[in-house]
Amino acid sequence: MTGGATSIRVLIADDQDLVRTGFRAILGVEPGIEVVGEARDGSEAVELTRQLEPDVVLMDVQMPGVDGLEATRRILRTVDPGCPPTDGPQDAVKIVILTTFDREDYLFEALQAGASGFLLKNASADDLVESVRIVARGDALLSPEVTRRVIARFSAPAPATEPRRPPELTDREFEVLVLLARGATNAEIAAELYLGETTVKTHVSRILMKLGLRDRTHAVVYAYENAVVVPSGP
Repeated sequence: MTGGATSIRVLIADDQDLVRTGFRAILGVEPGIEVVGEARDGSEAVELTRQLEPDVVLMDVQMPGVDGLEATRRILRTVDPGCPPTDGPQDAVKIVILTTFDREDYLFEALQAGASGFLLKNASADDLVESVRIVARGDALLSPEVTRRVIARFSAPAPATEPRRPPELTDREFEVLVLLARGATNAEIAAELYLGETTVKTHVSRILMKLGLRDRTHAVVYAYENAVVVPSGP
């Protein structure tokens, strides 16, 4: 990724001109955000990601030719292929899947493809801007409703009565992962565990590295899929 940049570099991928224009208008006036390009289909999104090195790609699902889910898979196979995941906005491109359809198959395919978030196109302008900022800094973009779906879909079929600590993690890293999976921010984790935020960030980076995860969103999926966090109810 481009080093030393102060702005979040955004690529918009959507086959509708009006959607791209609208997103550019919303994001273009925001301090610290720069729209560096627009793609009209998945193939162009892959190529422009390679050329422009954006920090965040806003990716439509339904596009002609290569759709957004396949484009996501291709991008995340080709961008920073030798770079291990860490917790920070400049580590690798983050992809936010955009769709007008609130469909679970899109949600889970997007997460499995490596996307860092999922946003409906009817979200507010403020939600769009905040989503870009959230994924750029490495936080999970999962609303409470989406988190419940992730828990239901990815929870182990027969949850353990006690959480399972991955053997790769220290006790402290396990504590951080549990709180992260419950949606806590770095600041909230720091307050809960009486740590500095820098220390929490370091722990998160090590967790992602040790478990081979791209970002915090996929740490949430991993935690529920592997019974690191046991769902407390339906």
